[in-house]
Amino acid sequence: MSKTSEQIDEEIKFLSECDKSFSSRAEASSFFATRAWEYLQEGSLDTACYRFNLAQLLNDKNVEAYWGLGVVSYQRENWVDAKRMLSKGVSLQGDNVALLVDLSTVELKLYAITSRKEELDEASELLKHAVSIDSTYALGQYNLALLHYNLNELDKSWEHLHKGRTLDFNQLNLDFVELLKAKMPDPQGFFK
Repeated sequence: MSKTSEQIDEEIKFLSECDKSFSSRAEASSFFATRAWEYLQEGSLDTACYRFNLAQLLNDKNVEAYWGLGVVSYQRENWVDAKRMLSKGVSLQGDNVALLVDLSTVELKLYAITSRKEELDEASELLKHAVSIDSTYALGQYNLALLHYNLNELDKSWEHLHKGRTLDFNQLNLDFVELLKAKMPDPQGFFK
């Protein structure tokens, strides 16, 4: 949608106020993104979204703004917007492991809904890249376990689940463990 003249006037006024209050628009953008993450953690999605949009208005190269908008969209179960926003973040910062893994989470969620192989392929590429940068990021290992489960590569699924478990047990999804056990018992015998 095009912006109304009132919206444009509001943006100009906002930018002018920020120019007076901060040493740069990048600094102002970081400030609003930080506040937005705080609102997001409190569950105030509308306020977080508003703050992330302000951060993006101030600096359209601020990865945190797109990442945050992607997380808000994900929490609202708007998978297409989540993918679009997180993809913009990845295009700006392609070696950010946590961001790559978050985007893979959206791809895996879309696959669960659509059963389109493209989503699995995209998740696979994202996770390969993320793990090549940092194989100790537990959520990356858990997402690889889910990816291999969806590909019916159960040995690999268990392998990555156990890698994730040893890195951070607190992020383990016990419902997923039950699904995996139903298809194949744990080769290590850890999960009975």
